[in-house]
Amino acid sequence: MAAGNLDSADLKGVQFGGLIREDVMNKIFDISRIPLPFTDMVGSGTHKNEYAEWTEDQLAQPDVTNAVIDGSDATGNDTATGRRVGNHSQISDKVVRTSYRADASDTIGRTKELAYQLMMRQQELRRDVEAIVLENQASVADDGNTTAGNVGGLPTWIETTVINGTAGGYNLGTGLTEAWTTTGAPIALSEGAVRDAVQGVYEQGGDPTKMMSVPGVIRKFSEYLFTSSARVATLMADQGKSREKAAAMGSVNVFVTDFGTLDLVPNRLQQAQQAAAAGDSAFVFILDPSYLSMSYLHGYRTDPLAKTGLAENRHMSVDYTLKVHTEKAHAMIGDVSLTADVTP
Repeated sequence: MAAGNLDSADLKGVQFGGLIREDVMNKIFDISRIPLPFTDMVGSGTHKNEYAEWTEDQLAQPDVTNAVIDGSDATGNDTATGRRVGNHSQISDKVVRTSYRADASDTIGRTKELAYQLMMRQQELRRDVEAIVLENQASVADDGNTTAGNVGGLPTWIETTVINGTAGGYNLGTGLTEAWTTTGAPIALSEGAVRDAVQGVYEQGGDPTKMMSVPGVIRKFSEYLFTSSARVATLMADQGKSREKAAAMGSVNVFVTDFGTLDLVPNRLQQAQQAAAAGDSAFVFILDPSYLSMSYLHGYRTDPLAKTGLAENRHMSVDYTLKVHTEKAHAMIGDVSLTADVTP
């Protein structure tokens, strides 16, 4: 008690817990509610079996010797069948268990604890799915016993245009995708590699429109485009006498190549790869979203679990797969360093 006066320290010191109420803002600040760049850019559909299949085909290369004699009989057979491919479904889930007392309590930032937990875990489940389909995860069939089904992730599908590393791809013999494998330490991304990837897809008949990777790699590429080596972009600032606030242009989000225009898409949910050698790395994807889709055996759902006491129990799940309609429409650069500067 300072100078004989009752002060706030005295009130706080009263046992048990003091007499001054806590001053807590009745709001929760959450910065993790972010978009799903990959899921949002590709198509969406459904399938009716654990193993979702589709067919793909392509035109033959031009035959520059295609000439026949006038009046001659037709010979040969130019028909083709294409191929039948598929991907296994994967089930991902979240479980919420909230007691009656917790749900009835006057909590900070939410009215009902159960509703809040369901909302947050639903967002987490969607984030999990986004990250999983971008993983270098080979497809696996669910045996209903000890092995959970795994969706074949995007890196395991791309095999025609792969720069750095050994491509996996779809195995027609097993009906499974195989993982991409590294061939050494992470490499610096190069402008030439990006151009080669776009050209590779273009020569297969594709028209890629997106370049997606982890934020650090996209930033490195944007910074490189302002250097003298790139000779592409120029740092600019609005220094006129406009009444609008000046804006410094310090990033590139579109890269125009000879064979297509790429939107640069940073994906905060795409995971870095744990490299065998020193330093982590990431995939750089060159994509045509019109040849990709997410497919659902059953969509996002929430089911009540049996009561085991004074609590509400919920089970949230989704059964999904990734459909790569034709892998030739996409390219991939593997083992790109997260820290090395981009080179020409």
